[in-house]
Amino acid sequence: MTTGGGAAAPPRDATIGYPGGLRARWRWAGSGQGAAVFALSEAGGTLEDLGPLVSADFEQLCRAELRIDGPAATWTVRLASAIHDEPAGLVWDDAGLFVVKYGFHTYGFESRTGALRWSHRSASPLIAVFGSPRLAHLLVQSEIETFALEPDGTVGWRIAHSDVVADAAMVGGRLILTSYTGLVSANAPGPGFGAGLGAGPGGGPDPHGH
Repeated sequence: MTTGGGAAAPPRDATIGYPGGLRARWRWAGSGQGAAVFALSEAGGTLEDLGPLVSADFEQLCRAELRIDGPAATWTVRLASAIHDEPAGLVWDDAGLFVVKYGFHTYGFESRTGALRWSHRSASPLIAVFGSPRLAHLLVQSEIETFALEPDGTVGWRIAHSDVVADAAMVGGRLILTSYTGLVSANAPGPGFGAGLGAGPGGGPDPHGH
């Protein structure tokens, strides 16, 4: 990513507090800027680079770094994405996970230690992830489908949409989806929803978790 003058845009950063006493520091930037993202990495705790999970050429991709300071441990992970994206995370209490979405990938980390329990690659860029004690699964929204992940990272069900999703929000226990054409739908998350944006071929539960 470059500015109007042709120079690479500086890394962005954010510090966010999460339930359970977790303090997260995020840094991310465009393709090939890993050195700039990691220039201010803090010492202490564990450090793992998960770029190879995305591509053998991960150093040339967009990069992000997440550092978690928590009551039990401090841990840092470095991620890669084939598209420019703003990483986001949430605490999934029931599963004991800190979940991260970045690019096409969703990651499930042990909240206390930072150990990677699983990762999942979507077929299209991710819009948002939702986790709550009111939800039976982790709900992941991509541009072309909604799917639910079990605590072990397997797919519980998935719904394909015939219209591309531009925005997603969870309001009052209902998933609000807005398409690029302006169509808005509000549905209770589950394997039977999706008609508002048009469930495309392949919609419905996936018993094999693929």
